[in-house]
Amino acid sequence: MSTEALRIVWLYPDLLSTYGDRGNLLILARRASLRGIPAQALEVRSDQPIPVEADIYLLGGGEDGPQALAAQRLIADGGLRKAVDRRAVIFAVCAGYQLLGSSFYAKGQKCGGLELLDFASDRGPSRAVGELAGEIDADLGLPTLTGFENHGGRTHLGPEVRSLAKVSVGIGNDGQSEGAWSGSVLGTYSHGPALSRNPALADLLLRWATGQDSLEPLDDTWSKRLRGERLAAVRPSGGAS
Repeated sequence: MSTEALRIVWLYPDLLSTYGDRGNLLILARRASLRGIPAQALEVRSDQPIPVEADIYLLGGGEDGPQALAAQRLIADGGLRKAVDRRAVIFAVCAGYQLLGSSFYAKGQKCGGLELLDFASDRGPSRAVGELAGEIDADLGLPTLTGFENHGGRTHLGPEVRSLAKVSVGIGNDGQSEGAWSGSVLGTYSHGPALSRNPALADLLLRWATGQDSLEPLDDTWSKRLRGERLAAVRPSGGAS
């Protein structure tokens, strides 16, 4: 981690920026600063080189054309691969999540991905639209995942990656699992933005980036209220907050 500030990079906002995913950048920077951790938020467009010495990299959702172009430019740049090799944190959502695998489909064509996680994505029989929830991998020690999904893809995990959550509502990867993670790289289909609905997930990314085993608790009154409302909407008996 930088000795001066935690550097959080939002990659390709000109191509991958749907459903409020910029909120993930704002949430991370805010939760860091509230704990006295200096944070520098950077936005790197697709015509700019990717800085390889940052601490957290974010990828958002996008349409097929921009997603395919983003893949081409990310592969050609090579900076994200170098960042992963030095154990930087990667958090990707929806189209950005699909880019982390070996392949995905855009406008009916199979496209090569970044091969940062062991999975491949194709097209599903129907579009997945609506609330998404599931119980997160116990090894991550996080409460129920909540979010909103809107994608036509299906993601098939390989043996070298673990699912982020077991689906209880929605489709996620394939109706059973949702998202994927390995090391300090994590992806999900969850919008919302994801880190606003799941502040504990934001703190996990901050712990990974800073190397701290724990972080000072914050007042999450409003986040808990939002989580409670959304989980109650899909599971009337309530759910973990």
